Amino acid sequence: MNNNKDTGHFQRKMQARHVIMLSLGGVIGTGLFLSSGYTIQQAGPIGTILSYLIGAIVVYLVMLCLGELSVHMPETGAFHSYAAKYIGPATGYTVAWLYWLTWTVALGSEFTAAGLLMQRWFPSVNVWIWSALFALMIFLFNALTVKFFAESEFWFSAVKVITIVVFIILGGAAMFGIIPMADSEPAPFLSNITASGWFPNGATAILMTMLAVNFAFSGTELIGIAAGETENPEKTIPKAIHTTLWRLIIFFIGTIVILSALLPMSDASVLESPFVAVMERVGVPYAADIMNFVILTAILSAANSGLYASSRMLWSLADKKTISPWFAKLTKRGVPLNALLISMVGGGLALLSSIIAPGTVYITLVSISGLAVVAVWMSISASQYMFRRQYIREGHAIKDLVYRTPLYPAVPIISFILCLASCIGIAFDPTQRIALYCGVPFIAVCYAAYYLTERVNKKRGQVHDASTTD
Repeated sequence: MNNNKDTGHFQRKMQARHVIMLSLGGVIGTGLFLSSGYTIQQAGPIGTILSYLIGAIVVYLVMLCLGELSVHMPETGAFHSYAAKYIGPATGYTVAWLYWLTWTVALGSEFTAAGLLMQRWFPSVNVWIWSALFALMIFLFNALTVKFFAESEFWFSAVKVITIVVFIILGGAAMFGIIPMADSEPAPFLSNITASGWFPNGATAILMTMLAVNFAFSGTELIGIAAGETENPEKTIPKAIHTTLWRLIIFFIGTIVILSALLPMSDASVLESPFVAVMERVGVPYAADIMNFVILTAILSAANSGLYASSRMLWSLADKKTISPWFAKLTKRGVPLNALLISMVGGGLALLSSIIAPGTVYITLVSISGLAVVAVWMSISASQYMFRRQYIREGHAIKDLVYRTPLYPAVPIISFILCLASCIGIAFDPTQRIALYCGVPFIAVCYAAYYLTERVNKKRGQVHDASTTD
């Protein structure tokens, strides 16, 4: 990668703090702030803690695989390139489109949600006006420079991280009676966590929760996408991977423990945000307004990460010459503006479908994007397994790898199997089964599109060769 600003190359401007916050920014979103109460109500407090622990381990195994690949070959749009090189070009092409769709659909729903949240403070202003303003803001953050994007994402994520840390400290103090509860309630200690037993809705509820947990952890793989624009990737990427694991465990598990301890299981899913209820019980003034602001920040942070990820995927497809080279053009500041514009249009169409056809088109898009994340993780595990085999076959020494996935081949095999189990588990949940009905045909269409374009390109090449020899 060239660092010269005038050549229109990607610039290595992201530091370790940016990459860590980028991956956290993609993960800590509305799933934690809004949906966690429903998860507790489904699987019970202990079941939810277990499923989040398993989910964190699965993510960590996938990230260990991604670490070896992205340190050895740091490039923008990373795992699509790895899948194309080590599994097959059609798989790489399909992974890129799946991931692009995941984030563009997320963009649509995030801009809508951000507009709805503003209604609390400005009820007379139409939702679409706020959605349009936030969309413009996120576009500008991405369009200026990579460093500007990274810095904005760092501060967006910092708001969320600080809120969760304060929440865990205050909640923990209230839980053990160090600070008094509002309305002079007695300190609950662990009574709410153990009151419902281990698995109040049966062990199968954990499997159903595991699927939601995997989707909640999606975003950690952004570390790999950012590899091509990161300073010293051989040091930054491993550091980001290791710190992300313990931060996920602290933030997610810590939060679930506090929520479970301070809210009875029966109350958890009834509330719009369990965070607001807990903060009100602890006696935090303006709890609802504070959380409204934090959730708004979480949504904009996820949209910021999403636009970055989707534009880099389009750029990577064009760089591999599988779509028009128009998408590969970079500005002098190293920003793929054309890919950014089309991703923004995709987000706009998703936003439109969420308003016009929420029960048909939009639910299909959401289902595909949900399945896509786990499919991408499977491709990362498989790519690392194939890469290491090829690396040894070519006569290279494993000690020459700057970063090595530990316990090979167990780590890629176990992570692949656990992700596959999540996909199979979807078939047993009637509410999530649509992901398979929509996702599998979409994957088939992507493969067919790849082979069709390859045939067309070959024919064009043959016609061109024939015309030049005549």
